[in-house]
Amino acid sequence: MSNQGLVVVGSVAFDTLEIRDVKKEMVLGGSGSYFSTCAGYFSPVRLVAVVGDDFPAAHLDFLSSRNVDTSGVEKKAGKTFHWSGRYSDDLSSRTTLDTQLNVFADFRPELPQAWRQSEFLFLGNIHPALQLEVLDQIKDPLLVAMDTMNFWIGGGELPTLKKVLERVDLLVVNDEEARQLSGEHNLPKAARAIRAMGPETVIVKRGDAGALLFHDDRVFATPAFPLETVVDPTGAGDSFAGGFMGYIAKARDLSAQSVRRAMVYGTVLASFTVEDFSLDRLRRLTQAEIDARYRAYRDLTHFEELHL
Repeated sequence: MSNQGLVVVGSVAFDTLEIRDVKKEMVLGGSGSYFSTCAGYFSPVRLVAVVGDDFPAAHLDFLSSRNVDTSGVEKKAGKTFHWSGRYSDDLSSRTTLDTQLNVFADFRPELPQAWRQSEFLFLGNIHPALQLEVLDQIKDPLLVAMDTMNFWIGGGELPTLKKVLERVDLLVVNDEEARQLSGEHNLPKAARAIRAMGPETVIVKRGDAGALLFHDDRVFATPAFPLETVVDPTGAGDSFAGGFMGYIAKARDLSAQSVRRAMVYGTVLASFTVEDFSLDRLRRLTQAEIDARYRAYRDLTHFEELHL
């Protein structure tokens, strides 16, 4: 793999999901799994993560089959990170029932030497101190993007998080996190405040309302693709980020037009992820289906110039 690769540092986990009347136990989850699977449709991906000795080789084989280099996935004695959650009937909210960090508690991401020249880096929502350690390992990337979560924003880790924000180009957060981080309820004001902290570009995910891109005092909105059936929202945000970064790494183009196209691809990948449990829809997703939904999305959002 050339130095034009995309590195993602995140979690690979087991999820136990309670959604309506269905319970799925110990299925593949984790931000790194969703992100790298979706990014792999566009660009080779280098995954840095940790799993326990209970993690099936079949899961790593699946990731490898999706253009993901898993040689950066460390296998340690112990159990794999396990998250359990229950969704409300309308899927608008979820309650964490159990979080077992297991081997993830001592995760210290180490980029293989050959990966430290990679041009694109995505920092999943791991501890901000670990995000800083990863940033110290990579040399002159074209684009560094990151995710974070309300746990780091609202706790004692905010000063460390702000040090990370000073060193990244793009932040991906949901609307609640954007408001919490900025202290602003209005999202354009929130994005402006966050951009003042360091990231040139801010993407605000809004669940089934789509996403907003803030860059160069311009705003671009992508509505969510309308679906009649949503099965499992887990991983939708990570899938969005994976589709976005995978396209950017493939295009190697940071122009406004390219970034907007990446937003659409991220939206399209997320729309497939929620159609089945865990990563099951992605296991059978084809490039032809992605291309067809991209065209359908373009038709959905197309309108002509106003002529009075």
